[in-house]
Amino acid sequence: MDNEEGVSAVDNIVTQFNTYEDFLDSQITTLDLYYLEDEGLARQLVELGYRGSGEVVKREDFEARKAAIEIARLAERTQKRALASSGKELKDNFLKALAQREEDNRTGKVTIQKNHRTFWKLHQLHKKSIIFIRDRNAHGQELSGYIDYAHRLKMEDFEVYFTGKRKLLPRPTDLSFYNWDSHVAILNSSPNYQVIAENCDGLLFKYKRDRKIINVDPKVHPGDNSTRTPIQTDLYLQVVIYDHVSRRKT
Repeated sequence: MDNEEGVSAVDNIVTQFNTYEDFLDSQITTLDLYYLEDEGLARQLVELGYRGSGEVVKREDFEARKAAIEIARLAERTQKRALASSGKELKDNFLKALAQREEDNRTGKVTIQKNHRTFWKLHQLHKKSIIFIRDRNAHGQELSGYIDYAHRLKMEDFEVYFTGKRKLLPRPTDLSFYNWDSHVAILNSSPNYQVIAENCDGLLFKYKRDRKIINVDPKVHPGDNSTRTPIQTDLYLQVVIYDHVSRRKT
């Protein structure tokens, strides 16, 4: 049996049975129980491939694929329910960039990697974004700051931004906030990032999940697994998005 056939067979089994024990029980015959007189022993023989009337599937393959399917199902359901950008007609590049990153910043993604020992190992990919915005508020004051996109998505409804009813601006509660007229400067760590301000490299952000540093200095590389993307927009004076990807086995 080739890999594709093996994957298809396991998928069929995983969707048919709730637990690995249910699958094992389906392979045990009445005759097996008559001679063995022990249901636990019968299950062990099926798991080892010595008994059974169907496909041999290892426990780790069954449980890994079961988890992958469940996570993917929940992520899809969450996406359909939660995406504020869904169905919106977005014309500005910044709003399009926010929409492209909304799902990742809300839920993360799951990938399934095959290896030589088992069919699957699961990796949770977390792609999170820091948004730098410089613009003027309703009073004409120039503001700038760095926003933890994932955190703001959890704290408020972004539909008002995607519909154009309101502009996304830095707040004193964001990672950083600076009012160029009043010279008020505020720094805050968030659930995702630690702010590092007192160092020779300027303002840095440490992603708490993998402890990698994101350097927002435009003259240097932003750091491991990070990218810096300036956005050409007609809505703001300046926008830059920093994306960081971390991977964790599940």
